[in-house]
Amino acid sequence: MNGSSNATSNSTGIARTQGTPAAGRDVIVVGSGPTGLLLAGDLAAAGVPVTLVEKRPHKISNLSRAFVLHARTLEQLDARGLADGLEVAGRPLQRLRLFGRLTVDLATLPSRFNHLLVIPQYEVEEALERRAVEAGVVFRHETQVTGLVQDADGVTVRVRTSAGEEELRAAYVVGTDGMRSAVREAIGLPFPGQSVIRSVVLADVRLAEQPEDLLTVNTVGDAFAFIAPFGDGWYRIIGWHRGRDVPDSEPLDLEEIKEIARLALGRDYGMHDARWMSRFHSDERQAPAYRVGRVFLAGDAAHVHTPAGGQGMNTGLQDAANLGWKLAQVLHGHAEDTLLDTYEAERHPVGKEVLRSSGGIVRLAMAKRPWTLALRAALTTAFDHVAPVRRKAVGQITGIGYRYPAPRGAHRLVGARVPDVALAGGGRLYEALRGGRFVLITPDSGVEPYEAGPARKDRLTVAHWAGTRRTTLLVRPDGYVAWASDDAGRADIEAALAAHVG
Repeated sequence: MNGSSNATSNSTGIARTQGTPAAGRDVIVVGSGPTGLLLAGDLAAAGVPVTLVEKRPHKISNLSRAFVLHARTLEQLDARGLADGLEVAGRPLQRLRLFGRLTVDLATLPSRFNHLLVIPQYEVEEALERRAVEAGVVFRHETQVTGLVQDADGVTVRVRTSAGEEELRAAYVVGTDGMRSAVREAIGLPFPGQSVIRSVVLADVRLAEQPEDLLTVNTVGDAFAFIAPFGDGWYRIIGWHRGRDVPDSEPLDLEEIKEIARLALGRDYGMHDARWMSRFHSDERQAPAYRVGRVFLAGDAAHVHTPAGGQGMNTGLQDAANLGWKLAQVLHGHAEDTLLDTYEAERHPVGKEVLRSSGGIVRLAMAKRPWTLALRAALTTAFDHVAPVRRKAVGQITGIGYRYPAPRGAHRLVGARVPDVALAGGGRLYEALRGGRFVLITPDSGVEPYEAGPARKDRLTVAHWAGTRRTTLLVRPDGYVAWASDDAGRADIEAALAAHVG
């Protein structure tokens, strides 16, 4: 697949494998951030040959931008056997204070993970990379995509390495290569949007005084500041000052960061020994499509948001969880290619909603005029006192509130996220989902037992409710309801399995 053996040179000087390269069932994932690592690991675990192409050398950076995992992402990681280890490495946070008076309480969240998990992005990447390596993903570091061409049978990807240029071939390509995606550029998709905040400052520092809260965040007047721990004595500081609108290239020193912290937080906690400082601008952008033929976009290649709400990495990981099982189903011949259209249909609206919600949070934080301050006060009051408003906002931020469109006439549960329900015999759903399988949950008594036949045993687990529930559910590998019935017979179940599991 990677064009590195039996290579010859053509007239353009590009190395190629002997003969016409075949796409087969291979997938190329471009970009080894969290989204690409999760997707590549899912595909390899499902028996799909996958190569992960990354232009950087093999080194996971400790200069993380993302610092939190939300409940829905932790559920997805639980379905891959990774959540418990990350829970040990990170620190849970059940209450978060915003704008000085708004408290977000996650203790009643209907999830096994009723908290934020404060953990640096590099810890997540390390866990995902270990899984991908164990599953058999082929890594190609220091390999830069320079273009691609697709045809009816597959995609040819042009790459540049230290040894020269090559062509790689695959059935499908997924760009998870960030905001400046070479894959998105190669398929000609624009990335419309705007810079919302300029001259955001970041630094990794040590503190003489430990903050009272696990996450410290506040806005006062023209200044905003955020402090999060790495867990090893270092802290990430993010700050912004409305009056300091300068280019990203403008020099930055620790005194500027301290001053922003003092304005927003009341003190600078004795910041010292900065090991890294940088400026960046925060954009809101979304590609108009997530699929062009045999090429897909996920994560920051498809959408970028402000850091507000900590939803960027989480949204990308959930993109990967949605796409991976669908690609495996199609490549193994268990579903038609049209299944892949549902990736964009389901995830593009979620990306749009995340742009809206994260943008709303940052605009409220930036509020200065009397009417915007009044709006922030009114929304804070509604959040505190109106339960439906609070549930919707928390559901969006944590990811558990999203559901996918259902066909007309489908059962009311189709498209809904399924929580980690208890199963007969002491098991639970997200353990049963491990291995990338569908899970059929049937009543424990009063119906004819159903067993997965040998043709579906590798992709279907049959379980029973731990209680007396009578609904029969077919749960997709990503934890959403594919089909449901309140009075299913064997023929109904067989029809549902044929339609969804293959």
